[in-house]
Amino acid sequence: MLVRKDAERFSVSSQGCGVCVCVCEREREREGRGGGRETKRPRGAENPDRAGRETESRTGALGEQIKIFWGSPINVNMGSVTGAVLKTLLLLSTPNWNRVLAGNSHDCDDPLVSALSPASFSSSSELSSSHGPGFARLNRRDGAGGWSPLVSNKHQWLQIDLGERMEITAVATQGGYGSSNWVTSYLLMFSDSGRNWKQYRQEDSIWGFSGNANADSVVYYRLQPSIKARFLRFIPLEWNPKGRIGMRIEVFGCAYRSEVVDLDGKSCLLYRFDQKSLSPIKDIISLKFKTMQSDGILLHREGQNGDHITLELRRGKLFLVINSGEAKLPSTHVPISLTLGSLLDDQHWHSVLIQRLGKQVNFTVDEHRRRFHAQGEFSYLHLDYEISFGGIPAPGKSVSFPHKHFHGCLENLYYNGVDVIDLAKQQNPQIIIMGNVLFSCSEPQSVPVTFLSPRSYLALPDSSGEDEVSATFQFRTWNKEGLLLFSELQLLSGGLLLFLNDGKLKLNLYHPGKLPSDITAGVGLNDGQWHSISLSAKRSYLSVAVDGQVASASPFLGPEQLYSGGTYYFGGCPDNSFGSKCKSPLGGFQGCMRLISISHKMVDLISVQQESLGNFSDLQIDSCGITDRCLPNYCEHGGQCSQSWDTFHCNCTNTGYRGATCHNSIYEQSCEAYKHRGNTSGFYYIDADGSGPLEPFLLYCNMTETAWTIIQHNGSDVTRVRNTNPENPYAGLFEYVASMEQLQATVNRAEHCEQELTYYCKKSRLVNKEDGTPLSWWVGRTNETQTYWGGSLPDPQKCTCGLEGNCIDSQYYCNCDADRNEWTNDTGFLSYKEHLPVTKIVITDTGRPHSAAAYKLGPLLCRGDRLFWNSASFNTEASYLHFPTFHGELSADVSFFFKTTASSGVFLENLGITDFIRIELRSPAVVAFSFDVGNGPFEISVQSPTPFSDNQWHHIRVERNTKEASVQVDQLSPRTQPAPADGHVLLQLNSQLFVGGTATRQRGFLGCIRSLQLNGMALDLEERAKVTPGVEPGCRGHCSSYGRLCHNGGKCREKPSGFSCDCTSSAFTGPFCSDEISAYFGSGSSVIYNFQENYSLSKNSSFHAASFHGDMRLSRETIKFSFRTTRTPSLLLYVNSFYKEYLSVIIAKNGSLQIRYKLNRYQEPDVVNFDFKNMADGQLHHIKINREEAVVFVEIDEKARRQVHLASGTELSAVRSLVLGRILEHSDVDQETALAGAQGFLGCLSAVQVSHVVPLKAALHHSRPAPITISGHVTESSCVAQAGTDATSRERTHSFADHSGTRDDREPVTNTIKSDSAVIGGLIAVVIFILLCIAAIAVCIYQQKRLYRRNEAKRSENVASAEAVLKSELNIQNAVSENQKEYFF
Repeated sequence: MLVRKDAERFSVSSQGCGVCVCVCEREREREGRGGGRETKRPRGAENPDRAGRETESRTGALGEQIKIFWGSPINVNMGSVTGAVLKTLLLLSTPNWNRVLAGNSHDCDDPLVSALSPASFSSSSELSSSHGPGFARLNRRDGAGGWSPLVSNKHQWLQIDLGERMEITAVATQGGYGSSNWVTSYLLMFSDSGRNWKQYRQEDSIWGFSGNANADSVVYYRLQPSIKARFLRFIPLEWNPKGRIGMRIEVFGCAYRSEVVDLDGKSCLLYRFDQKSLSPIKDIISLKFKTMQSDGILLHREGQNGDHITLELRRGKLFLVINSGEAKLPSTHVPISLTLGSLLDDQHWHSVLIQRLGKQVNFTVDEHRRRFHAQGEFSYLHLDYEISFGGIPAPGKSVSFPHKHFHGCLENLYYNGVDVIDLAKQQNPQIIIMGNVLFSCSEPQSVPVTFLSPRSYLALPDSSGEDEVSATFQFRTWNKEGLLLFSELQLLSGGLLLFLNDGKLKLNLYHPGKLPSDITAGVGLNDGQWHSISLSAKRSYLSVAVDGQVASASPFLGPEQLYSGGTYYFGGCPDNSFGSKCKSPLGGFQGCMRLISISHKMVDLISVQQESLGNFSDLQIDSCGITDRCLPNYCEHGGQCSQSWDTFHCNCTNTGYRGATCHNSIYEQSCEAYKHRGNTSGFYYIDADGSGPLEPFLLYCNMTETAWTIIQHNGSDVTRVRNTNPENPYAGLFEYVASMEQLQATVNRAEHCEQELTYYCKKSRLVNKEDGTPLSWWVGRTNETQTYWGGSLPDPQKCTCGLEGNCIDSQYYCNCDADRNEWTNDTGFLSYKEHLPVTKIVITDTGRPHSAAAYKLGPLLCRGDRLFWNSASFNTEASYLHFPTFHGELSADVSFFFKTTASSGVFLENLGITDFIRIELRSPAVVAFSFDVGNGPFEISVQSPTPFSDNQWHHIRVERNTKEASVQVDQLSPRTQPAPADGHVLLQLNSQLFVGGTATRQRGFLGCIRSLQLNGMALDLEERAKVTPGVEPGCRGHCSSYGRLCHNGGKCREKPSGFSCDCTSSAFTGPFCSDEISAYFGSGSSVIYNFQENYSLSKNSSFHAASFHGDMRLSRETIKFSFRTTRTPSLLLYVNSFYKEYLSVIIAKNGSLQIRYKLNRYQEPDVVNFDFKNMADGQLHHIKINREEAVVFVEIDEKARRQVHLASGTELSAVRSLVLGRILEHSDVDQETALAGAQGFLGCLSAVQVSHVVPLKAALHHSRPAPITISGHVTESSCVAQAGTDATSRERTHSFADHSGTRDDREPVTNTIKSDSAVIGGLIAVVIFILLCIAAIAVCIYQQKRLYRRNEAKRSENVASAEAVLKSELNIQNAVSENQKEYFF
């Protein structure tokens, strides 16, 4: 027999008079699931035949059927003979279920209805006397065999009075015996007094219970949690369409014993306890309460130093404050430590449990629990030995916040195991009763009414006949708009409208021929709180009061007298077919009302319910059905929850997340991911765990061939340490721009991480050579002491020089351990990922004479993203990878890349008993996401205009949360499916997660899946693929998808994990060949690229030269470059040959751009002249020249275009050289070219490319030998930069792009001192030489010498001071690092 989610399988059979019970083992693949969530509608319940096939168990000739659900229904078809036997069987079985489900220590499954008298049953109506409610007992056949109302509609109900409050653990229903009357779904309501009913809800959102599929089967529901109530009411929602409503019921439970106290808002209990029996660090408080007041102190305990524990009800929510005197608090308000619950002023019981052990506090209200550390340092609270309940009794107490006594009832109040109410009843001297206290709970007879939909209304007559309109009522709602009240006015032919607009109350009086009169009152009235309204219109005045505050009074425009039209419409208007003049400009009201009064007379809403007064539609009378849809708060990552009557909304502004529940991060998870979106180096927000709990943080991404992540900290400067010893150590702490959890997630994703740590020392050792104990060490994120100072493996007490074998003293593994009286250092890159980043350094050996040390820690550097390229190839349809069950009960997102040539296949599948999720390629152009959370299967699909089976990488992201499900593929528009209102919300899976296939080994996926992540957690596909047949780790072929990222002629090259762009033949550089190579040319400078020295060498020329000379004749070329200059004339580019043929691009004296082709030495050159503007205007210009034999196409600045035909020839033979700037040797060229060549070029040239030759890259980036000659001042620069930018500073910024540098770019401190001495000696020699040779300027030289000697003396003084020497040396050594630091901050 198939059972609902997590159900046990039961089989019940009987033969003859014997009964056998077989209980099979429950399949508990998911441990610890609470039974309270196990009440979803079973799969197949919509189809009775299917449900029966899946759940029935035949019981021999008697044909009994038993249908058992875990937290769901049980169907039992009882025969007349065996009814008692099977009922006994049911009762024998249920205690076992209860012990498994709830863990109760007592049995609480007694039938409660069967022994009740007929007077305990009541109903809204009855079809006949034989269909009365007294015949509604389970399995009874007397009367007509069950209860049926006179009319079958949603206003009918069946009620039972249990005589006293009982604990109810289960309910069972049947249809009318032998009839076609049964209920298919119903609501279950409960109450203590027979008034103010509350609905029992499943999963905090499910409204109704599934009922019966026939007349005689029994559907049984286990209630988790149980109900404590006296009255139960069954409200049918749906019934057999071929019959009418028919019900027989049973309720299971046991007696409920409790101690109750009623506090009137002025009274309280003070409990003074024995201090010997009290633990100062432990408190356990449990209680239940019910109230109609939204504010009040439930308990309070305080001490002399400001320590206190307070539980306060405020605006219908519970605030728990635990504070020590250590935590200084503002005296103007109560600090809120934790808030739980909502709408707790509903006059229903709510349970509270507070458990405090030191700083750890567990706070539970009803089904909602929070664990937290309270404020202040108070593992030991200094509290008085008394605690008050219901208020703060002593006005002299040092209470720094306004407070109000609790008005309501408390039940089962226990303080550390002591029954406080029982002590009070016994008049125990430890309990002091203050004020009027009753030991029974009074029940205010307030009758609320719920307006369920915008179509709801309540029409009430006014029979007073007075010449005024008067009404008062209270309401609560979440909606900003809605009609509260409409009243027709006699004589005026107008009306009064009272409605909500943007959370404000508006009163509108209108009558024909006159302008409407408006009054606005209140603000934020849609906060879910009760608000009182009083409306009065008499004679010529109109007034309205909100919560006791009279908003305004407005005189009418005329002497007319007011008379009511006879009917008041609350909450909405009926259809126009009823002939009403009621108007509802903003729609109907959804919410609750109570205490409705018309013309100073209270309305009897029970008479309305009995249809003896007024008229109504779609109301729930005697119950307020408002729920707080923001509790629990499904908005993630700090999203702000707001709500209406039907749903909730999440405001994700400034959270870094998006989506219906702020689940989806808007940032990438690594620099590698940003890089492959085409981003360049810069600062980016990284969210290392995607949709996980960690927040995004800002860091620097350096996009080289691989993406480097650079994370800074507060200790980047050199720090000097002196006067330390093992008893008085120095500890330097490093704080990063990210939390340790964020850093750990970033490091874990990276392929490689490193951090440079430098320890400068002068008579300061790292290790005690006598006993080997460490004298200095550092601590990483594992919070363990580390004594290695370089390398990728944690080799204790070794430095980089020890690993490389070049320490200054070969006896030691570290330079500093030589213990010399001179500055040296141990510098190394720490690259063991599990220990990074460095969080602390400890130094203990600087207390001896002349001993000193310093340290410097570089930023954390991480390269790549091993999870971004983690992939697997699925080679057969039967192959798959399996992983543990995916847990995404409330919020689930799945994202991955795939590429395939197959037309269909399942990417991912995870099953539960009935729930499931599946993502698949349904057809070549359709991706489908299907799932079921208990509301029936849903499917969302995305259709692409082009096939997905194109062997290109495509990205899929699906998400399912409590509000909606969505699918997005690549950049296609996302598809969204809203979740059903008040449906099941928990996704409960229990099988393995299958990737690339299914459990049936059918419809498997053929192709590659990469970077699979579930709720931000990546699955290691490659590791699992290594041990799985039919699946291979990794997947090649990235260039087919990412090759487009290689720009400007760069070639995509495959790598084992990813790809790279080869920029060899491009005039650009960088990870995507998008960084221009530019140079600043000084006056008279030039760059010459020699293809060959003489023509005879042509046959042995290089590849690049071979494309220009030799046996081949150059009949075509492509030239691209950019320039910026203000000089005329100027030579931009010149290509010549051994045959005196040439090509020149110049700026003429008048500023025009000229392109001169001489392809025949016996003819004059062809000239292409662009004189539409002055090209020497200091602006950046882009030139493109493309020649095909005699046809030349020229484009300038992507605007001016011209095509010309050359007359001088079609080929350029035996190319000799390419010149940028000045022509240094004599050439046989025309006069204009000669003039420009002699002048050269002054300015900036960028991205110069002549076919395959890139001269600036060859000149400036010496990756390999090149036939290049540079004359004059040519430096790398940026043509894009503003004029006047210092080229040197630009070079420094560019050089920093290589973050890592080299290990020997920093000389040891001793070498620096020696080099400083050498510089000093050289300067002295120069000064002496100048003094001897230039006597004419002796006075000036003398002043220079005095100045120099002063500086030298100061330097000598600093040498004596080790600290000043170190600062001076490190300033010289770390110039690049200073530039780096300036760049970041």
